[in-house]
Amino acid sequence: MAAPLSDGERRKQISVRGIAGLGDVAEVRKSFNRHLHFTLVKDRNVATPRDYFFALAHTVRDHLVGRWIRTQQHYYERDPKRIYYLSLEFYMGRTLQNTMVNLGLQNACDEAIYQLGLDLEELEEIEEDAGLGNGGLGRLAACFLDSMATLGLAAYGYGIRYEFGIFNQKIVDGWQVEEADDWLRYGNPWEKARPEYMLPVHFYGRVEHSPEGVKWVDTQVVLAMPYDTPVPGYKNNTVNTMRLWSAKAPNDFNLQEFNVGDYIEAVLDRNLAENISRVLYPNDNFFEGKELRLKQEYFVVAATLQDIIRRFKSSKFGCQDPVRTSFETFPDKVAIQLNDTHPALSIPELMRILVDVEKVDWDKAWEITKQTCAYTNHTVLPEALERWPVSMFEKLLPRHLEIIYALNQMHLDRVAALYPGDIDRLRRMSVIEEGDCKRINMAHLCVIGSHAVNGVARIHSDIVKNTVFKDFYELEPEKFQNKTNGITPRRWLLLCNPGLADVIAEKIGEDFVTDLSQLKKLLDFIDNETFIRDVAKVKQENKLKFSAYLEEHYKVKINPSSMFDIQVKRIHEYKRQLLNCLHAITLYNRIRSDPSKSFVPRTIMIGGKAAPGYHMAKMIIKLITSIGEVVNNDPYVGDKLKVIFLENYRVSLAEKVIPAADLSQQISTAGTEASGTGNMKFMLNGALTIGTMDGANVEMAEEAGEENLFIFGMRVEEVEALDRQGYNAQEYYDRIPELRQAIDQISSGFFSPRDPGCFRDVVNMLMHHDRFKVFADYEAYIKCQGQVDQLFMVRDPREWTRKVIRNIACSGKFSSDRTITEYAREIWGVEPSATKIPPPNLPRD
Repeated sequence: MAAPLSDGERRKQISVRGIAGLGDVAEVRKSFNRHLHFTLVKDRNVATPRDYFFALAHTVRDHLVGRWIRTQQHYYERDPKRIYYLSLEFYMGRTLQNTMVNLGLQNACDEAIYQLGLDLEELEEIEEDAGLGNGGLGRLAACFLDSMATLGLAAYGYGIRYEFGIFNQKIVDGWQVEEADDWLRYGNPWEKARPEYMLPVHFYGRVEHSPEGVKWVDTQVVLAMPYDTPVPGYKNNTVNTMRLWSAKAPNDFNLQEFNVGDYIEAVLDRNLAENISRVLYPNDNFFEGKELRLKQEYFVVAATLQDIIRRFKSSKFGCQDPVRTSFETFPDKVAIQLNDTHPALSIPELMRILVDVEKVDWDKAWEITKQTCAYTNHTVLPEALERWPVSMFEKLLPRHLEIIYALNQMHLDRVAALYPGDIDRLRRMSVIEEGDCKRINMAHLCVIGSHAVNGVARIHSDIVKNTVFKDFYELEPEKFQNKTNGITPRRWLLLCNPGLADVIAEKIGEDFVTDLSQLKKLLDFIDNETFIRDVAKVKQENKLKFSAYLEEHYKVKINPSSMFDIQVKRIHEYKRQLLNCLHAITLYNRIRSDPSKSFVPRTIMIGGKAAPGYHMAKMIIKLITSIGEVVNNDPYVGDKLKVIFLENYRVSLAEKVIPAADLSQQISTAGTEASGTGNMKFMLNGALTIGTMDGANVEMAEEAGEENLFIFGMRVEEVEALDRQGYNAQEYYDRIPELRQAIDQISSGFFSPRDPGCFRDVVNMLMHHDRFKVFADYEAYIKCQGQVDQLFMVRDPREWTRKVIRNIACSGKFSSDRTITEYAREIWGVEPSATKIPPPNLPRD
């Protein structure tokens, strides 16, 4: 088989990028050499690959800066309503290639770098991922920033500049080991520190009530230093801003200690303040009630709201002084979107500023707050919902506790008036949960303090209305909406799969890049032999390329003609990597029992990080690696089956694995995955989905036709019915011989001969404490996998590719451009703009 084309060679053939002009190439070369010259210090005149990367990054950044300044001027002159997207996570990945794609610079850079005797792909690989997120929630925020810029919205992402992002995962003897992600070690060429906008954030202290009003006094101050990163839209010259806050100790921090002689200790104690932005909490869908985490949540909210209000007051071009003194128009000029409950403190903080500082009447302040804030719910799992101890608030944020109590009282008075005597309803709907430890339910705070509450897929939004927030939905049904998640087609097609992007562009033109619904036009080519062949060829090239990557990094030789069966996501019981494991063991046992029989060769790849404190997730990783150890070294199996754990799954690895996938595993228990966005990335990149009717899978099946996905297992109603009657794993174990064999092998130490009892916790959980009912869906899953095999090889490989084309053609709905357009119109009250800002080299209007 021919060696796969490198991305660089492939780009040379690609129309979707446009042809690089000679002038552009010459300019890039000149700029690159200039930056390289300044990078090299006098005593070191040999450049390293990292020097080349930084020279290129700064060259590309030069093209951003003029557009960035011009965009902000444009906003100040027109004074549009501004969108503030608040998130504790922004999982951005790498920036260089994305910026080149969005500015239309990729070919010019590629050609210039080639002329200089360097390889663009090698330079791209040097960049560290900005891993400031755990998974779906943080990556969604990143896709949304891209779409907001592409749609010309005056939008800002606000979060924390974690010094250490999501940990690097190493696999040692089959176990996950965490390493700190020192992503800023070599500097970050994309950020700009803005010390002139540094702001104080207060903690602790006490509250004073006087006739003049309320004061929060004797507080400890931490400074929030902003770092701005440009966010370019796609070829529209709009460059928005992501502003991340870093914690700094004020100069007098603890220096009272100096007076008693302990100056050194006092200076060392500055770390206590600066720890706030030190590290991302590595939990996905799990709430950890640590004080440092609450400090992070308040830190980002307090700094951001000061910034928002400053900008609101002085929003006239070139104006530093406040020009607005009335807050009447605040909701007309400001929209705050809370990405889950993590920034929920925006609600009491905005109330505190309006009432205590700006002296706005309480009821008026409450109206302004509700009209300004909107809340996105990302999960229905009870262990993921934030419930902070009242005692922690009392110590850390005493004024906010008072405000929350007052808001809750207003809310409960209203409920009591509408439902007299219904004490149980009051208990269920209260923001304060009574009990041994009084807690603040942050989701309830978000619902009462927002004018819009949305789920992230239709089935999830229905569950939110019918279960989690049922009482609130009955009270204010007009508040509740659905906004099905989406992904940016720039990163998740153009950047990561240029071959497929080109094949599509040849058939339907290039407008699909900003209007993904145009992919529907591909339905006309579903029987076109040339197109079928081209799509299959791109997939095979991607598989060859990824096989070479695996061989280099994992020292494992895999069959590139095998089915690439992939499940990449955080490791969690509800995502049911264990169901995938049971299928791998079942396949292995079938091959062993009849090696001469014809099998469809498969390479099962599972990747994802486990939260460091999540014992069962870590056991699942160990089980996957142990199964791989046995299967991959069994001569009877050969290349019919391989099981590989993909180490350190992250955005830049996703960009390699997703285009190479044949089968995408989306197998959560129905009703547990709010949406999923990996499922959309695989669909867009030509993988077929095996999945349950959960999250966005439901809408994917609706768009493409259920017969074009491999849908199996219980629906939400069946899961609920099984809950009511009681799930008994033993029944399935007794009844299904292949399941029993697999469980017995895990239990007996077949996959862990050196430690036969290694997986007793996994087996015990599956048999006696499995909330996610793995065994209940096992039979349907194995049968469905049989249908996958049949279509992939036995019946008609052409038919597989036809289904792939249908899936790609029907994936248009899952663009984050569509999602953001819905947020803009239905929640924020703004209209996307197709206006192209003139580039810096042309005069402004």
